[in-house]
Amino acid sequence: MCLQSAGGTVTNTHSDLSERDDMISHGEAAGVPGTERTALSPVQPGPGLRSEPFMIHTRLLFAASCLTLMSACGADSVGGALASIGITSGPPPEGTLLQSPAQLVSTVTAPSLLVELNVATHQQLLSLSGTPVCDVLIYTIEYETVDGANQPTTASGALMVPSGLGSTCTGSRPIVEYAHGTSTDRNFSMADLSNDEPLALAAVFASQGYIVVAPNYAGYDTSTLTYHPYLIAEQQSKDMMDALKAARTALPLVSATLTRDSGKLFITGYSQGGYVAMATHRAMQAAGMTVTASAPMSGPYALAAFADAVFYGDVNGGAPISTTLLLTAYQAAYGNIYADPSEVFEPPYATGIQTLLPTTMTRSQLYSEGLLPQYALFSLTPPAPQFAAITPPTTPAALAAVFALGFGTGNLIQNSYRLSYLQDAQANPDGGFPTVTTGVASPSAQLPARQALQRNDLRNWVPTAPLQLCGGDLDPVVFFFNTQLMQGYWAANAPASASIGVLDLESAVAANDPYATLKQGFELAKQALAAAAVAQGASDGGASAVATAYHATLVAPFCFAASRSFFANY
Repeated sequence: MCLQSAGGTVTNTHSDLSERDDMISHGEAAGVPGTERTALSPVQPGPGLRSEPFMIHTRLLFAASCLTLMSACGADSVGGALASIGITSGPPPEGTLLQSPAQLVSTVTAPSLLVELNVATHQQLLSLSGTPVCDVLIYTIEYETVDGANQPTTASGALMVPSGLGSTCTGSRPIVEYAHGTSTDRNFSMADLSNDEPLALAAVFASQGYIVVAPNYAGYDTSTLTYHPYLIAEQQSKDMMDALKAARTALPLVSATLTRDSGKLFITGYSQGGYVAMATHRAMQAAGMTVTASAPMSGPYALAAFADAVFYGDVNGGAPISTTLLLTAYQAAYGNIYADPSEVFEPPYATGIQTLLPTTMTRSQLYSEGLLPQYALFSLTPPAPQFAAITPPTTPAALAAVFALGFGTGNLIQNSYRLSYLQDAQANPDGGFPTVTTGVASPSAQLPARQALQRNDLRNWVPTAPLQLCGGDLDPVVFFFNTQLMQGYWAANAPASASIGVLDLESAVAANDPYATLKQGFELAKQALAAAAVAQGASDGGASAVATAYHATLVAPFCFAASRSFFANY
């Protein structure tokens, strides 16, 4: 017969267009993907009590003896016996902190951060962020989350905690949760301030008294996932929510109660992260969680319309990278984008592309080794005669040169696939592109990729907490019409009481404009960059230099500053 026993609990935890979007665990045992590791909660033995390790050893011996009786007891009885002694199967719940305490990786003092920001390449950021007030303690967290198919996996992130003598550096402080932009780097970490994006986050928010939670996303850093669920709204919002839960678990342990969560939660992110921030606000609102305010920045919110525009020839900067990440992620999550990658990707790239990104190779290595083209998404040969005028398009004139870069020899996408996409887009058009009709994604798309894009489009909700969008109208990487389509959707569907704002850094300064200084500074920054390019021999008035820097270098820091200003109202 099988014996039953009561005992303590043993918890099993499951382990698991430029160089960027252009722009570790205390006492922890290493996890192996596909296996389980055991986390033990230490108990101090009192007089006459056996130690916890002894008790756990006894329980495991008991479990082993029961397993030897499987033929007599049956599998269900064995499972019940294991459960009765506190051994359970499966991963821990989403948002579980997989290391405790979180690992302190660096302490950045306010004076040392000021020195870093004073170098020539960061002075624009310093002028926008202001002089650092707080020291910043930077921790890494690892947590349980899900992949694109809603299966358990792990992810990591950064927790930045303000510290110091200033009144805004300790005590009850608000949390900013930040979603980062597109990266091809498998080892990318938001705890590494040698990267521009984490540095900006530390300067604008953490050094000014905000607790910062910044996920690296599943598929990056120490995550056990072998791909990244790129622009999959449900997964990416869960990843953010799980990171926040883990960070709130870690915070009391790392801050020794000197810096506490005030309960105010602000959500923001840039580029891919702008999309993730909005998806997270939507998911938290649906779950009944408190969001104080959000500020998505330069994101592809109208995802289905954006992708349609690209296939219609409006090829954005960095398209070979973003298209590869997108289609391979949707294939991993949904399994129906293609039966074989060669249906979509040209032969030189199809082999191995499903597992290509993220990678430890640099983008320049990807290009030089012929694994991806740097610019050419599509062939210069029209997929059918009726599409000659958009292979490539020549309007609007301000972006025609950007579009043209997306066409050439050695292109990534099969002409036959582009034709199938365009035929479906014509038969089942998006309501926001090429003509604004319903303003929303097509509910009748037939191509699996367009169905997936509709599933992940964000033109289907109205925020109840204050929200501000920020971007620049001439963005060649994430087209500003994403912001305009969201604005139009909310104008038609949000109640008059909704607090929704849009900041276009290219727009004229209005009377009593709260962002007048930022708009003027943005224009001066563009002029200075163009003048520097001309001084170095540019013959186009610096237009190419401005276009190259526009998304990551020019717009981003100004939108960061605008978001902090917006959050200060709440």
